[in-house]
Amino acid sequence: MSEVYLIHFKGSRKGYYYNSNSLDLKLGDYVIVQVERGEDMGVVAKKVNEESVSNEEKKPSNILRKATTDDIERLRVNREKEEEALKECQRMISSRKLEMKLVDAEFQFDCNKITFYFTADKRIDFRELVKELASVYKTRIELRQIGVRDEAKWIGGYGCCGLRLCCSTFIKNFEPISTQLAKEQNLSLNPAKISGNCGRLLCCLLYEKELYHKTLSLYPKVGSKYKTDKGEGVVDRINPFAEHIVVKHEDETEEKVSLLDMRKKDRRSRLGRAEKKKSEAS
Repeated sequence: MSEVYLIHFKGSRKGYYYNSNSLDLKLGDYVIVQVERGEDMGVVAKKVNEESVSNEEKKPSNILRKATTDDIERLRVNREKEEEALKECQRMISSRKLEMKLVDAEFQFDCNKITFYFTADKRIDFRELVKELASVYKTRIELRQIGVRDEAKWIGGYGCCGLRLCCSTFIKNFEPISTQLAKEQNLSLNPAKISGNCGRLLCCLLYEKELYHKTLSLYPKVGSKYKTDKGEGVVDRINPFAEHIVVKHEDETEEKVSLLDMRKKDRRSRLGRAEKKKSEAS
């Protein structure tokens, strides 16, 4: 059974490939892989179990060989050509007044194909644009429309948390996200605070949903009454990270109650009820 590797390409594009030639590969190696119409070059990201790619729609192709110094130089030249192609394509788009935003251009390693990525608010008729690009570059041209989330994934960068964008690291597919998730997580509904680099709602709102549901179930609900040593108040807010609630009393004073203290109180309450039942039974 051949080993399977995850290979990264430009702009967070990635794919699974068989190491059918039993090459000695390690993280960060540049490799030449087989694609539909020729060869492409990528970087070895990690070795994976074949079972983990069994549900992929596209069956993994093969890693042909490790890249040579000449191959890497050719990749550098391709990157320079991509910058030129990007400018040329943008000129053509502007001359045709097409309502599309060009994101990037990518040459296949063997230059058998050039892919131009763009975003647009509506369907674009770019047939004439493709014809002109093909006449200039004498190769297969593909124009691929992507969404604003895909654009952020392609460009990469860092989020408000200081870490690399989730979309360009581990998120495979984008799912619908609503402001209801922000409400459930007691977050401000200020768009500037709950939106990512793409301008859409933060992806973490969705994949952290279950964690918040599990964690917040340990606390009383916001707005519910809660009795402390100072008297009865109302739960004003919950801080699951610092593990405490803030109780507001009638005199507008606030009191922090830790999760540990709440658990101790619950335990005392349960013991008290148990002792009461025991005495009543006797």
